[in-house]
Amino acid sequence: MQLPEAFITKMKNLLKEETAMFLKTYQDERTAGLRLNPLKITNEKWESISPFPIEKIPFTDYGYYYHYQQDEPGKHPYHRAGLYYIQEPSAMSVARLLDAKPTDKVLDLCAAPGGKSTQIGCAMESRGLLISNEIHPKRAKALSENIERFGLTNTVVTNETPERLSQHFPFYFDKILLDAPCSGEGMFRKDEEARQYWSQEHVELCRERQLEILDSAYQMLKENGILVYSTCTFSPEENEQVIETFLNKYPDMELLTIEKRNGIEGGRPEWTKYRLSEVEKCARLWPHKLKGEGHFAAKLIKTSTTPESPTKPFKSKKKQDWQDYCLFEKEYLQHVNWKNLHVLGSVIHSLPDECPDLSGLRVIRAGLHLGELKKNRFEPNHALALALMENQCRQTIDLSLEGEDWQRYLKGETLKGTGQYKGWVLMTINGFPLGWGKESNRIIKNLYPKGLRIM
Repeated sequence: MQLPEAFITKMKNLLKEETAMFLKTYQDERTAGLRLNPLKITNEKWESISPFPIEKIPFTDYGYYYHYQQDEPGKHPYHRAGLYYIQEPSAMSVARLLDAKPTDKVLDLCAAPGGKSTQIGCAMESRGLLISNEIHPKRAKALSENIERFGLTNTVVTNETPERLSQHFPFYFDKILLDAPCSGEGMFRKDEEARQYWSQEHVELCRERQLEILDSAYQMLKENGILVYSTCTFSPEENEQVIETFLNKYPDMELLTIEKRNGIEGGRPEWTKYRLSEVEKCARLWPHKLKGEGHFAAKLIKTSTTPESPTKPFKSKKKQDWQDYCLFEKEYLQHVNWKNLHVLGSVIHSLPDECPDLSGLRVIRAGLHLGELKKNRFEPNHALALALMENQCRQTIDLSLEGEDWQRYLKGETLKGTGQYKGWVLMTINGFPLGWGKESNRIIKNLYPKGLRIM
């Protein structure tokens, strides 16, 4: 692997006697991991059904290593069912620092592609309010798809700048995660473009943008609110020095100590401008100290008194009519209790608890998309299928891994029916929902979304 010469020189100056161990990691196989969706499966169940060899990741609750050169979990139907998210192992250590609760209002400020948002949403038990934001439209779409695949119902996906969000949500959030755009040095083993694009000038540009986004995050954080800042890079300019500058600008922000275990180390005061000892409370994950590509994290609390946020709650401005949905629910579903129903256009949404006013914002996803109102009928959305448990649909057809029907379903092909059902059926793989079908005359019309089908 060809590393930038200026990067090697820089790391030699920083790490000194550790440099050889650090650089040796670039000759090793990169680490790959997946993180379970605890809303759908337990560790014990997963360990009993995993179709490939796995090894528990020690510094996160639901993470497992797998061998990326041998296995492809992204192509398995369990991935389509939202049982896990494929995520770099050290990145799994960040979202848990928020300690998000079901009653919180949480913002994931730079959220795509969704690894940390799905982790936060699960910790919140898909309750409360999670706003996941991404500034780039294509990445925001991918973020929304991953939120859907995990079956999260408490999440609003926005496509906004941090500055515009801060104008809309002053002093609003209990907890904010800023996994900041960075120079990506922790991605070098798996991303050739990150290596080619790297330069010290790029590091400095990233630092400037990180501080700008932190300004927006600060404005949105309420009194006693928690802010977690992280990067997947090693440069002190983007890590310890960003935190030092931020603390100097906002003296009401206080660093909290992150537990150091399983190879996680503290920040380096000697890499700050003024030898700030407080940065030892931060966390550094090094590839030569643990099995991960590398990460930095800092956890802070806002100690000042803030005014009450002027952000208003969501309020419908028109009379709602979802009679056709109610008929669908009565006929096909059971043990469900979707709240805060609202029609946007022709789509019925179940909005998150305490959903705020979203007017003026670019919204990609507002809570759970239940489905669309057609003329005299309701058609369920794919998101609804993935938010259900098997026992919540009255008509279910289970596809076994042993046969070929699951592959035919994911390709969009017509399947043979059971003869016992009529209308909408929930298609599952070993009991885990995959999507919708519609049975008539012993034929199942395939309603798996065209954009997700196996080609």
